[in-house]
Amino acid sequence: MLYGIVVFPEKHVQDFANSLRRRHDPHYSAIPAHLTIREAAEWTHEELEHAVEHLEQVTSTLSPFTIQLNRVSTFYPVNHVLYMALEDTNMTQQLHDSICSGPLVLEAAKYVFTPHVTIGQELSADELHDLYGNLRMQEINLSSKIDRVHLLYQTDNGSWTAYQSFLLRG
Repeated sequence: MLYGIVVFPEKHVQDFANSLRRRHDPHYSAIPAHLTIREAAEWTHEELEHAVEHLEQVTSTLSPFTIQLNRVSTFYPVNHVLYMALEDTNMTQQLHDSICSGPLVLEAAKYVFTPHVTIGQELSADELHDLYGNLRMQEINLSSKIDRVHLLYQTDNGSWTAYQSFLLRG
């Protein structure tokens, strides 16, 4: 089964992101607005058990923190993705590094970890540039407390649902 690890920002951030995702993200109905902490991977039942143990241990040492989303950016030309970027990525990077260790180490990550909230993907180049041009002129100043991580799995219909959530208890 396919599993991934994410954090969900608070509702006001999700509402803002979803107002754009509804039209520009084909995965809008499959998963709420989120920050991917560890990319999805196929795991056996045994790998899942090790992952849960690891997440329990790691989250017991990490404290909740606040993120600030302050601009729109893009991964163009590598990917036609538009996203809300974080002002300071240190705490999110620390969360990623802690989780992606031990049994969850990423041997060959597809991309360099860049914490973000996707607001558009699979866009044509023209659509991406038009949307980016409009959104980068908007002032974005959204903050959200991050106090838990979610282990998700992909269902048969392609949507993602929570397997287990882990509070940051450090």
